[in-house]
Amino acid sequence: MPTAPTRATASRRSTAPRRTPRPKDAVAMLREDHKKVSALFEEFEKARSDRRKKEIVAAICMELTVHTTLEEEIFYPAFKEALKDKELVPEAHVEHAAVKDLIAQVQDQEPSGEEYDAKVKVMGEFVKHHVKEEQTEMFPKAKKAARLDLVELGQRMEERKQQLMQLH
Repeated sequence: MPTAPTRATASRRSTAPRRTPRPKDAVAMLREDHKKVSALFEEFEKARSDRRKKEIVAAICMELTVHTTLEEEIFYPAFKEALKDKELVPEAHVEHAAVKDLIAQVQDQEPSGEEYDAKVKVMGEFVKHHVKEEQTEMFPKAKKAARLDLVELGQRMEERKQQLMQLH
């Protein structure tokens, strides 16, 4: 039978320092988004019904739209300025444009359409390639950049993400 807390235990609990969650840095936040989208693409591969495919694709499109907006509005400009980057950010913008084009195509198409699965698969391959480049090239450079405050960027991105999620 559980015992009621004694005064000593209750006072120990109340005087213990509370841990405030550490703010996520921008790279950690983007990595979480990458994992979430990757899981959605895997879920799409297993989906059988058109209704379920459409639900998953809607979630993928929303996540990617919010994610690319955060990168383009906040992360990439800061990265480009801090590292004087002339290669990774322009390439990332081109990759984003290709994914945005596929998003537009699948959002307007029914899952029963002939090329629907193929377009979602290609979008997943583009995203996988883009994620690999960010995680192996861009993020390590961002972590080492003294002029890049990743925690402050993460806070700005979190605020913007909340705004964007309310729109979708």
